[in-house]
Amino acid sequence: MHDHGAAPPTRQDVPVPPPGSLAGRTVVVTRARAQASDLVGRLTRLGASVVELPVIAIEDAADGGVALAAAADRAVAGAYEWIVVTSVNAVARMVDALAGRALPAPTRWAAVGTSTAKALMTRGIVPDLVPADAVSDALVAVFPVAVPGESPGRPTDEGTALFVRAERVRDVVVPGLVAKGWRVDEAVAYRTVAGAVGSDAVRQARAADAVAFTSSSTVERTVDLLGADGVPPVVVSIGPITSGAVRAAGLGVAVEAEVHTLDGLVAAVVDALGTADG
Repeated sequence: MHDHGAAPPTRQDVPVPPPGSLAGRTVVVTRARAQASDLVGRLTRLGASVVELPVIAIEDAADGGVALAAAADRAVAGAYEWIVVTSVNAVARMVDALAGRALPAPTRWAAVGTSTAKALMTRGIVPDLVPADAVSDALVAVFPVAVPGESPGRPTDEGTALFVRAERVRDVVVPGLVAKGWRVDEAVAYRTVAGAVGSDAVRQARAADAVAFTSSSTVERTVDLLGADGVPPVVVSIGPITSGAVRAAGLGVAVEAEVHTLDGLVAAVVDALGTADG
């Protein structure tokens, strides 16, 4: 791995909500079970009762990781000027595929949002590009224009980038980078599938005060599971893409996190329940 020594830009810190600010409130967390503990812990420390509703699960790509392994080999061989990751899951699987092998020094990393950047840094990689807003559109906006022939030792004279992604993504990153002159390879690193949820969790979720959504896929699956009428009355979203999925499902967003991180989401939950009836 390599470290360029410069910390990525981040949004301003989110104020820490006061202890007990969610006492007596019940909040539904819909993240995959393996990723829910951090958010559950933060809400519990503020006094909330948390209903874990793991409506999604993260699995390997349909090809078992073959394409990702091949992409990692190409990256080690110096095929890419940039590696682009837009989720913590993409980071984990790409780093696993690299298996401790170092990338050539010119290779740079671009990460969407502070959570993805932190996932890189905990693995010894300091990202070179992190947009202020944790959405793919913001990454495309700040991504540099390709300069053909800038790295003559590479297999082609084109600017090359690798996008490590989920099976389903919004069609934003690839066309955006292509428009800036990049040749983009894509490697599917994982897929999101329906999680196994028990009937008790469904019952408790329908009776909760609020639900905290962290992705479009959790919104879609929660509505499928609970029905639109069964979703808790206060809906809190981590960011604009997730909020769009909430509205597309015919629901309203009580509060959208100002900073699109778990800290921002927790602050938004406190804000929403502090002003909600009851």
